[in-house]
Amino acid sequence: MNTRRYRKIIFFFARAISSFFIQDILLPHLGGRAWSRRTRPERLRRMAAAFRTLAVEMGGVLIKVGQFLSSRVDVLPEEITAELEGLQDEVPAERFPDIRQVVEADFGVPLGEKFVAFEELPVAAASLGQVHGAKVAQEEKEADALTSPPRLALVDVVVKVQRPNIESLIATDLAALRTVGAWLHAYRPVRRRANIPALLDEFTRILYQEIDYLAEGHNAETFAANFTGDDRIRVPQVFWSHTTRRVLTLENVMAIKVSDFAAISAAGIDRGEVASRLIDVYLKQIFEDGFFHADPHPGNLFICPAGDQEPPGDDWQLTFVDFGMVGRVPDNLLQGLREMLIAIGVRDTARLVKSYQMIGVLLPEADLELIEKAEARMFERFWGKSMSELQHFSHPEAAQFAVEFRQLLYAMPFQVPQDMIFLARAVGLLAGICTGLDPDFNVWTHLAPYAHKLISRQAGAGLSEILEQVKRLASIFIAMPGRVDAMLARMERGEMEVRSRELTHQILHLELAFQQVAGGIIFAALFLGGLQLVLADMLPGGYALLFASAVCLVWVIILGRQR
Repeated sequence: MNTRRYRKIIFFFARAISSFFIQDILLPHLGGRAWSRRTRPERLRRMAAAFRTLAVEMGGVLIKVGQFLSSRVDVLPEEITAELEGLQDEVPAERFPDIRQVVEADFGVPLGEKFVAFEELPVAAASLGQVHGAKVAQEEKEADALTSPPRLALVDVVVKVQRPNIESLIATDLAALRTVGAWLHAYRPVRRRANIPALLDEFTRILYQEIDYLAEGHNAETFAANFTGDDRIRVPQVFWSHTTRRVLTLENVMAIKVSDFAAISAAGIDRGEVASRLIDVYLKQIFEDGFFHADPHPGNLFICPAGDQEPPGDDWQLTFVDFGMVGRVPDNLLQGLREMLIAIGVRDTARLVKSYQMIGVLLPEADLELIEKAEARMFERFWGKSMSELQHFSHPEAAQFAVEFRQLLYAMPFQVPQDMIFLARAVGLLAGICTGLDPDFNVWTHLAPYAHKLISRQAGAGLSEILEQVKRLASIFIAMPGRVDAMLARMERGEMEVRSRELTHQILHLELAFQQVAGGIIFAALFLGGLQLVLADMLPGGYALLFASAVCLVWVIILGRQR
């Protein structure tokens, strides 16, 4: 471990935390609230500038932290995001001889033997690696492949090369972050809401996956397969013959950066449509595929105008690069997220609280009734608002909300589940990008239709289960006359010893079975009728039938327990 590097990171965060505690927590309680509030913007700017200088100087994991913070324009002050924004582009590059050494060591041959051309100046420099333009020779066969020999064609590619000694730098940075994390974890308000050591363990696991370029290549192919046939999305092809664990060669798909708003507008592309497509694509990734690009910062997203791609898509394509950081949504989390999206889409507060419980973001002592009441007020105030409207939430309104729900705000009964760290990070980056693309972007216009889509799917799945149950009960009903006939035949032949208690039980069993079958059929009819009315927006009648079907279902269950 690099002791000097470790100490430098530790000292920076120690100063930052101490400064925040003294000037933003202690002084306001000693009568300095006005001074603290007046000087806060400049203090935040200086702190962000100091972190930016440190990150550029040291590289590694610190740049990733700064890139994430710079994209959170939806929640962080402008003094911080504006100061850190340069980290997206100002990562210093490694010396070319060091990059050449990595490439030649992995392939075991001189650079010129593996690549037809290789640009010394990097196209882009990232925190863990850098990208160089290059050309490779690829076989191109004629139509009559049997008679014509293969011909070599030059293909433009980009080569992502890992920074030398990056694993040592990562180990040092993570050790420093664990120390800082231990400080934060010792503070009870932080500890009761997030398991900092567990989150850092998950971050470490994903970070080491990110420096495995073989895994990144497979991630890119998985992502491309999930969007097969969708011309709106573009993913670079992987050249496996020129790829190792530390060197990744991809099709060159560089185009307009998603944060280059002037270039997007100059290309005749509506920035609002870009934000809309980005949201729709991520809804599919998270709620359908369960596999998502977890690092959607502006350096990893491009807009490819019509005419610059083969074949052309719907006027332009949204292009994803850098699949080193991807997320997978486990089934239990996916169900909770779907429940949350549906609850938000239909403004169902009880369902939203239930989704919190499914995901695991609520602490055990959470006041569910108070949370539900607060969610209802939030829906009433914010649902349907655009990004620009949400940013104009007045201070008097905020104060009124704080007074009304001061008990909830004081308790803050929320925690950060370990398996949501990168999903939350991706959503945060996405929110910042969409806000920058279109300040009037209205996320509700996308969430509500998608929520109704999920409801329809759930209804379809529920219908299949109901039909299976009806089918099972119907088979019992059909087989029952034969079983009764066989029983009577045995009685006529004197092969059955009749006992009154047994006979009474059998008769009661048959009666309950008939009633259960009838109840199942009635339930299915009421449920299907109610579902059709709800989907047709005939809500009063639909809800009445659904309620009646629920009563009937309870009756069927009770009958089943009596059998």
